Amino acid sequence: MRVRAMDGAPIDRLRALMARLRDPERGCAWDVEQTAATIVPYTIEEAYEVADAVERGDRADLRDELGDLLLQVVFQARIAEEEGAFRFDDVAEAICAKLIRRHPHVFDASGDFLPPDERPTDPAAIKAAWDVIKAGERAEKAAAGKGETGPLAGVSRALPALARADRISKRAAAVGFDWPDAVQVLAKVREEVDEVEESLGAGEPDAVFEEIGDLLFSVANLARHAGVDPEEALRRGTLKFERRFTAMANRLAAEGRALQDTPLPAMEAAWQAVKRDEKK
Repeated sequence: MRVRAMDGAPIDRLRALMARLRDPERGCAWDVEQTAATIVPYTIEEAYEVADAVERGDRADLRDELGDLLLQVVFQARIAEEEGAFRFDDVAEAICAKLIRRHPHVFDASGDFLPPDERPTDPAAIKAAWDVIKAGERAEKAAAGKGETGPLAGVSRALPALARADRISKRAAAVGFDWPDAVQVLAKVREEVDEVEESLGAGEPDAVFEEIGDLLFSVANLARHAGVDPEEALRRGTLKFERRFTAMANRLAAEGRALQDTPLPAMEAAWQAVKRDEKK
């Protein structure tokens, strides 16, 4: 009997569609040739598309972007199943087990709800217990030869650099290696700016590269002390620049000017006009 692609529950249909797309004889040539490594960039891109939809408050777009992200999970799981590594159900089961394990203040070992009078309610205590559980998981992985050891182990190298700097600095701060307040971090930022300037003056490209890295890491620490997510702050700052630059270009175009033919002073004047308009 021929089974239509749209039969079954939605998640089952999605999995069936992915299996058919990966069929070596009847599937899609592009999908068939993909590997776990080649689709990683698409997975990362889709995660950012989800974040963008949330930021814009577009619920319809969020629904679609979550579907695109879910497809990436199903895609990876299908490739792993073909290799005999694991199946989609194993992925779902693993995260269910992890959620139960990491929420002992909500569930008992079987996954049943704890009685209300047995549940801790202090957020700080819950966060501390969560950190202890995660540290134990990292230690188990390291003991099994599946991960690194040490207080900074387990922070994914695939994270955006600024976000990873934030995670690493938080780990270091958790064991007491930190500046006492934001004012002293700001002094460190100024120190790094001076070192960048010195390297530029000396004409040492390698040193400039290294010092700018130190500067960015210090800025990530400043953001942490200020209670600011550095990745989100930079993303919003970039969006603001994009919005203002586009408005500047539109303003100049309305005057019959092309950006590439406009002197910098005129562009700066239009830029300042855009900023003034935003404040009205």
